[in-house]
Amino acid sequence: MNIVEKINKAKEYILNVYNKKIDLAIILGTGLGSLANSLDNKLVIKYEDIPEFPVSTVAGHAGELIIGNIKGKCVLAMNGRFHYYEGYSMETVTFGIRVIKALGIRDIIITNAAGGMNPDFGAGDLMLIEDHINFMGTNPLIGKNYEELGPRFPDMSKAYNKELIILAEKSAEELGYKIKKGVYAAVTGPNYETPAELRMLRLLGGDAVGMSTVPEVIAANHMSMRVLGISCITDMAIADNLEPLDHKKVLETANKAQIKFVFIVKAIIEKI
Repeated sequence: MNIVEKINKAKEYILNVYNKKIDLAIILGTGLGSLANSLDNKLVIKYEDIPEFPVSTVAGHAGELIIGNIKGKCVLAMNGRFHYYEGYSMETVTFGIRVIKALGIRDIIITNAAGGMNPDFGAGDLMLIEDHINFMGTNPLIGKNYEELGPRFPDMSKAYNKELIILAEKSAEELGYKIKKGVYAAVTGPNYETPAELRMLRLLGGDAVGMSTVPEVIAANHMSMRVLGISCITDMAIADNLEPLDHKKVLETANKAQIKFVFIVKAIIEKI
């Protein structure tokens, strides 16, 4: 069974459970799953129940599709994503976003927890992703291209939709929140970076570093989706002042930032 057949199999299952129009989708990053509590008239579909769908294995990722309403919009939330470091192929990492597009959804908000390398940032800040650098050493488009998904050589000059970035800035400003902007550098993990690696990533233009998002954004652009990327800065990854870090600390900071995150995302959804 090829990837297109797998996507269609998952899509048909979801449509049998919920066949109404969905306005947009959101991928909830580590520790940011509380947005799911803001959805009204919720329908929850466990990943394990969807044919061909992978299962999340990381703490902070619930592993469920949630469909519901926010601010008059029908939203599909992926509460839990798949990471390359879990041992999944890039095809599997991006499978969820492929299914989202197959359901007829064009707009997607992709969120993550990230380390802040820009000294102007602070733990708990939210950063709108303006661009990214792929340091993962691979790409989800390597291999056979299926024209029904997208072109062999997709353009990435506007990987993060400028209109959505402006809309997000305005939404945060209206709520009285300051929001950062910057470049997201993606690495494979699962270890956190060394001081020398952080110096390199910062020197090459990275403002934040994380272990996700970029494969999904590449796949989304391959399918001509509009992407808004948001990083929650959970720790300061400054090479010359690097403190020991563990996943528990990342989750704690993401949890503290959730109130601001939820308010801003709900305002963005209302405007899209």
